[in-house]
Amino acid sequence: MKIIVLVKQVPDTYDERKLDPTTGILDRDASEPIIDEIVERAIETALTFKDAQKDTEVVLLAMGPDALTASLRKGLSLGADSAIHVLDDGLEAADLVRTSAVLAAAAANSGYDLIIAGNESTDGRGGVMPAMVAERLGVPHLTAIDSVEVSGTTISGARETENGSLDVHATLPAVISITERAPEARFPNFKGILGAKKKPITVLSLGDLAVAETGARSVILSTTERPAREAGKKIVDEGNAGVELAEFLAAGHLI
Repeated sequence: MKIIVLVKQVPDTYDERKLDPTTGILDRDASEPIIDEIVERAIETALTFKDAQKDTEVVLLAMGPDALTASLRKGLSLGADSAIHVLDDGLEAADLVRTSAVLAAAAANSGYDLIIAGNESTDGRGGVMPAMVAERLGVPHLTAIDSVEVSGTTISGARETENGSLDVHATLPAVISITERAPEARFPNFKGILGAKKKPITVLSLGDLAVAETGARSVILSTTERPAREAGKKIVDEGNAGVELAEFLAAGHLI
């Protein structure tokens, strides 16, 4: 089995995330770029299959700037076999439509039995990329599933909803996306870290992929910075603090 894991590099969750006020594009120098935590869980899901079936090949697929190499190397240190990096200046400010077209083209070019992604990234939180890639490839997709099993050519999983749980299944090839209920990623060992430096990363440009879209369909017209937080109201107990607190909560429709 050949599994492709979609990888995304995001700004560190604990750092300030900023947009360039002129272009509306993410300021990549404002915070440390890291591999998305949900992507690590997706890699772990793929590696679990590999642990059970030793002939499984796990390939990482990502689109982004040069700095993305560090995140791919981390994924390789966890146990993935190789990586594909779509790198092209023409992809700057690519929207979801453009990105899905490129990722689908790269996946088709590589070949796959299963594509695994996180249900949503921690920066954009679009939550639609796995479904868009599946639609472009013309294969079934199981989205936002908590657990995954493969039996022969059938993949199945459980999806939690507000009203209960759904058992879903599809025939391979397919695309799935996992949630934060999937197992956490394993820690890379010393051997894995050293071995990652020797594992191949194939770099592709737009010229290597036959992608119909020539540019992003979404254009950022303006950006507004998040306003600074205002100081809260301090209540000093002079015998009526309970009343003042209740009035404050009621005014904010909190009770």
